Amino acid sequence: MTRPATVEETLPDEPLDPRTAPVPRYGQASLADLLPAVLAGQGVPDATPPGLRLEPADRVCVFLVDGMGWQALHDHPAEAPFLTSLLAGSAGGTGQPITAGFPSTTATSLASVGTGLVPGTHGLPGYTVLDPDTGKLMNQLRWQPWTDPYRWQPFPTVFQRAQQAGIETSQVSAPHFEHTPLTKIALSGGTFLGRLSGEERMDLAAARLAASDRALVYTYYADLDGNGHRYGVDSAHWRQQLRYVDGLAQRLAEQLPPRSALYVTADHGMVDVPDDPESRFDFDEDWELRAGVAVLGGEGRARHVYAVPGATADVYAVWREVLADQAWVATRDEAVELGWFGPPGAVADRVRPRIGDVVVAMTGNAAIIASRNEPNESALVGMHGSMTPAEQFVPLLQVRT
Repeated sequence: MTRPATVEETLPDEPLDPRTAPVPRYGQASLADLLPAVLAGQGVPDATPPGLRLEPADRVCVFLVDGMGWQALHDHPAEAPFLTSLLAGSAGGTGQPITAGFPSTTATSLASVGTGLVPGTHGLPGYTVLDPDTGKLMNQLRWQPWTDPYRWQPFPTVFQRAQQAGIETSQVSAPHFEHTPLTKIALSGGTFLGRLSGEERMDLAAARLAASDRALVYTYYADLDGNGHRYGVDSAHWRQQLRYVDGLAQRLAEQLPPRSALYVTADHGMVDVPDDPESRFDFDEDWELRAGVAVLGGEGRARHVYAVPGATADVYAVWREVLADQAWVATRDEAVELGWFGPPGAVADRVRPRIGDVVVAMTGNAAIIASRNEPNESALVGMHGSMTPAEQFVPLLQVRT
């Protein structure tokens, strides 16, 4: 997969041109294209196949591993021998990763998977974004403060469309996800089945596939991401979790009924951010970054910056100067026109004001933390959200019977 060489071609300390940011491959090979391609292969009449082509299968299971980036998986063959054996067949046999979307973060990615829509359309364009109706930051993972989920994301899910087309549809996940707003607006449709252990989920997912002639099953595992956040990618804790995930994937693959396809993918990758002032720009302690900013949204690797009225141009100029070659910095209009949130025409009017007046995507291993207002997030070792290969590239591994 060819990506623009950006940082290497830019002089040190020169602000990066946002036009050089490696935009996700919406419409070709992104998470938003996965389930539409699956439905097209299952013969759903109104399913428009994207550029991503997958061989048809009557029974399909998608196993999404939170935080399992392509680069990290590729770098740990000893911990994941089964998944590594599938790398050559990734993305429909191309041997390539697909892209998550921007920001490369869980709420945005799960909404893209479940709706088949790009972030600028489904309306979850970040970890925290401004709700223009209230003027408050909305955490789209925890759904705080409360807002009507169907106002925030009004489109049907791919699972609902599949169920209506006669495909038996199931979600097999941790029980506490059943009634969350994110599940309702991104992953609902068919039957939700809660199971605590990973082994139980794999066994039940296989059973649900075998129970119907045409089936679509989604299952999910979160703890790899959690260990990456707390201890870092390549930590002993992370590697132990990857070994466990590899066993789960093999367990599921060995139980697939005939005429099935298993796809193993992820919502994002991750980078480790060094614990030093050169790598962690602290918004709460930096008067230059705070100047003219009304609200800071997003997360450490992908920020939505909301300016006080009339200050957008100044905020944009200062953030570009301070971050220099550490970030792609764009105005809202630039980010939309450059396709960061999907093709420009796909960014809905209701979504546009949720996007920051200034949008920041970090390069390298740096992050913009907020030590006082975001103490927990600021203390994380592993972070994600930006458009670097380590965060953006995810596998689309397949097993077929």
